[in-house]
Amino acid sequence: MEFAYDNLNHRSPTLLGRTLKAALPGVRLVAAQTRPYAAWWRAQNLETLAERDPAPLWVVLGDSMSQGIGASSVQGGWVPRAQVALRDRGLDTRVLNLSFSGARTADVLERQLPALRDAGVEPDVVTLLIGSNDLLRRSLRAELLDRSRELLDALPHGTLVATTPGYGRLGEVATLVEAHPALVPVPLSFGRGEVAQDRFHPDDRAYARLARTFTDPLVRAVRQGTRSFSTAGTLDHG
Repeated sequence: MEFAYDNLNHRSPTLLGRTLKAALPGVRLVAAQTRPYAAWWRAQNLETLAERDPAPLWVVLGDSMSQGIGASSVQGGWVPRAQVALRDRGLDTRVLNLSFSGARTADVLERQLPALRDAGVEPDVVTLLIGSNDLLRRSLRAELLDRSRELLDALPHGTLVATTPGYGRLGEVATLVEAHPALVPVPLSFGRGEVAQDRFHPDDRAYARLARTFTDPLVRAVRQGTRSFSTAGTLDHG
């Protein structure tokens, strides 16, 4: 079956987003990365699914941060950097990146996890970085904890979930992750001023920091080698 997933957000841009792009050159510059970065990951995903390489499969779920938006190049994002760090430790991996810019918690549930099932693959490790876009609207903030509970229970056993302890509503989500018996929290930290020209997305320094934070948990997960996809409540360790 053809894998039609395209790493693009199919929602219409918000009025606020259109206004900011029109008014601020930095926002326009970073927003212009969205389609080419998505196209690059689309090509990489097709290559991953076509190859017969037995290397461990890393599945990436999330939003623009896992696309690398804000980095000076797509390879400057945290996912390619972490993949290189794994290779330096003798661990080759294949990457299936299902993230897309603007993704919300509901999008992981309703689009990214179904795409993973449709791909017909068994991941060795799954990472999730999501939640920032749920803070941009009051209605989404109100639903975030309930949506997060639903999502966390649907993730594969052992998924590495990025958390931001102490950061308001996202800090509450971090507490849910930490209490979940089937998931592995990965607490993040960001340096002052490590933002792209839109003053919102990470820059190269922040992505390098993020890759370093994820590297050790990824090494442990890849070496463990779960290789089964199901829900967190029913998946057995391999």
